[in-house]
Amino acid sequence: MLDLVRLSPRRLFPPGGIELFRQVAVLTELSEGDEVLGVACGKGVALEYFAREYGVVASGVEFDPVMVERAEAAARRLGRTERLTFQTGRSDALPYKDAIFDVSIGEIGLANHCDPADAVRELVRVTKPGGFVVLVQLVWKAPVDPERQRVLSEHLGARPLMVVEWKRLLAGAGVEEVHTEDWSDAETSFRGGVAKPFPDFAELFTLGEKVGILRRAWRRWGWRGVRALVAREREVHKLLTTERILGLDLLRGRKAAAPPAPP
Repeated sequence: MLDLVRLSPRRLFPPGGIELFRQVAVLTELSEGDEVLGVACGKGVALEYFAREYGVVASGVEFDPVMVERAEAAARRLGRTERLTFQTGRSDALPYKDAIFDVSIGEIGLANHCDPADAVRELVRVTKPGGFVVLVQLVWKAPVDPERQRVLSEHLGARPLMVVEWKRLLAGAGVEEVHTEDWSDAETSFRGGVAKPFPDFAELFTLGEKVGILRRAWRRWGWRGVRALVAREREVHKLLTTERILGLDLLRGRKAAAPPAPP
């Protein structure tokens, strides 16, 4: 699913769409001049939105260097290089000093290449005391055996956990006042529209875009890889929308304030 979005020439919002990231801005009280970090930021679409609409200074870290190149190219094209910077890096070894961001956001691919606990600890480490830590993550909505979890995680390009597990990781890393919202349903109390959090391939792209995406997939993986990719996307979409094994949750908390200095 995420591979298909990444291969698109369009700068698409991650699952949840603009409504979800507008809610992130509300919950974190974003204001002009805030320092915002996005980890597993992909093409940087959400960070560009925050910079444009709220005047923040945004930094993005992404494991895939191709995505970083595309994010940087878009920032140059949009004339926002003074407010948007991107670099290649691991979620569990962020290239920043301690306590420098007002808001740190872990997007869906946060733990696709590392231990989730390590990624969360790093996200908290680089956040200022009292600053906000946000996770936008796929979550298991029902018990799933370990082997199926492994296969689905590979198909998704992400590593879901149960909501209680994400909350436990945040608390263990020093995050307090954790607030959660379920964005799996089409309509919620904080979203009046009916936009789907998990649109399928057929609905998301035009015919011309589908042809272009499949052509790029063929160059990367061959026809067998293309067939497998589309089949997996259909399977995962069914799990997301029909079987409801997976959901999308937003978690937001505050990093605990630093203890008072000794007299």
